[in-house]
Amino acid sequence: MTTPLLNIRTLGQRDYREVWQAMQAFTSRREPGQTSELWLVEHPPVFTQGQAGKAEHVLDAGTIPVVQTDRGGQVTYHGPGQLVCYLLLNLDEIGIGIRSLVYRTEEAIIRLLNTEGITAERRKSAPGVYTANAKIAQIGLRVKRHNTYHGLSLNIDMDLDPFERINPCGYTGLAVTDMRSSGSSIGMDEAGERLCGYLAEEMGYTIGQSFMRLPGSQHG
Repeated sequence: MTTPLLNIRTLGQRDYREVWQAMQAFTSRREPGQTSELWLVEHPPVFTQGQAGKAEHVLDAGTIPVVQTDRGGQVTYHGPGQLVCYLLLNLDEIGIGIRSLVYRTEEAIIRLLNTEGITAERRKSAPGVYTANAKIAQIGLRVKRHNTYHGLSLNIDMDLDPFERINPCGYTGLAVTDMRSSGSSIGMDEAGERLCGYLAEEMGYTIGQSFMRLPGSQHG
């Protein structure tokens, strides 16, 4: 059996809505056999609400925009210094379901953190990855016709204060941390490259081509 390919897009810092719309378009136009992709990106400060997100979990947005999205989960924060990885995958080609996808995504993050000396774990009924005292990575996905979009965010080296203005992922008082606070000096580029490698291994992909623009874009 041939191992499916997985292309990587490294997009730099981009507006959340722009990338979200591109993910929707990619998924809606996707053809059978089309190569799956991972998109690595940073976003300017933004709170995003899951499809069933409750307004009361946004305590004080202030000047940070709140975007209602079509992913699963409750409210979270994206900002500079956070690695966001969107999973544009086809579940049929790798023969797994959504629960297995979440588990394997968590495992890839845990493996990366372990290489930096950070002990991390998953928690039952609360998707994401946690250190002993705080959440360090978030997961929120959407599946359409066995194709996935949205994905994960991993806190690398960021201003964590905005997380105090929400109930992260719907949990009151949930502490949030980043890799720098846990003793890691890894940079965004290295973290993204290594995370993609672990995700590919966990999902059963071989990494193919790399791009630095959104699909259909000629100039970034």
